[in-house]
Amino acid sequence: MEYVLPVALHNNIIESAYRKRGFHAEESKLATKACEQAAWHGIKTHNGIKALHLDDHFGSGNKTSPGCVPGAAIIKKPSKFEAAQKWNSQKKLGQAVAYEAMDTCMKLADKYGVGIVSVDQAFHYLWGGGYVMDAAKKGYIAYTNCTAALAEVVPFGGKFPTLGTNPHSWGFPTMDAIGYPIVIDWATSTVAMGRVQQFKREGKQLPPGCAVDKDGKETTDPNAVVALLPFGAHKGYGMSLINEIVGAMIGGSLPTLRSRPEAAAKLGVGSVEKTTPNFFFQVIHPDAINCGHFAVGRDQKSNLKAVLDDILGHGNKDTGRCMLPGEMEHNGAVRSEKAGGIVLTAAEIEEFAELAKQGGVAFDKASLKTV
Repeated sequence: MEYVLPVALHNNIIESAYRKRGFHAEESKLATKACEQAAWHGIKTHNGIKALHLDDHFGSGNKTSPGCVPGAAIIKKPSKFEAAQKWNSQKKLGQAVAYEAMDTCMKLADKYGVGIVSVDQAFHYLWGGGYVMDAAKKGYIAYTNCTAALAEVVPFGGKFPTLGTNPHSWGFPTMDAIGYPIVIDWATSTVAMGRVQQFKREGKQLPPGCAVDKDGKETTDPNAVVALLPFGAHKGYGMSLINEIVGAMIGGSLPTLRSRPEAAAKLGVGSVEKTTPNFFFQVIHPDAINCGHFAVGRDQKSNLKAVLDDILGHGNKDTGRCMLPGEMEHNGAVRSEKAGGIVLTAAEIEEFAELAKQGGVAFDKASLKTV
């Protein structure tokens, strides 16, 4: 049995929790928007529970050295490239920064064909897929990557976690072709740490090949996990490395000290070492890559549909197992729409009950519809 949490109640709980932590009205609304979008599409690993957990442990909740500062203002630095902006977000809430950055990239793409925003001194923005999905629904090709909050992934062939889960997120404007945007969004670890936390809540075991324990031995017990493994061995390692390299070029520092200011202090570099993540956003206007010569008289949109039909054709779709990236999220949204709210497990509802108590929001589990 699962519970249906009305969107208005969900948003009231999340927004009140952020306001209780000292965040300003607009950034609290944007953080809530990101949490709603993730939950509505069935994303369990980066919903409001995860967002506020991160803030409690690494954000404004870290009273010694907060990784997120309520009300912080973005510094937009000079750039000699008109289509590329460079921001110092000064530890502003990541979701608020991400929405503004993606919106800026779209405006730049309208003018220059492409738009880029690089962000230094950031705080985790949660589900990257949500930001590229928004842009894709508006007709753009969008991409973002970030250095994850913590180094939790062991490099291929190594034994100590020195990489983040380092997600990559792509969104493509395929609404006309298939009815929803293709969203290719993945952590470069076999699973996200949020998935480990979800399985721990639900009392489930992890699949093999996902994680290691304190001795560096593979484990399927989410309670024993101390580090994750990259997906696809050396291939996932290479993808994760991209984020660390881009982050380093933007201004990011040592991955093993990221979000760990106390570790930097112990090393005697706490006053000079940076411990914040980095973001990279890019939007491409479809017209900027349209070479205008499509077969059989097709235009760009119809050609895109023909290619996708070919990929899913030849009996592939008929197996019932073949799908496009973004289809699961689309199905999650359809399920939420049908249920009339956000579908949550009993364990998640207990978490929301606690968040409601923290924010002073009335919450009655017995009043919720079940499915």
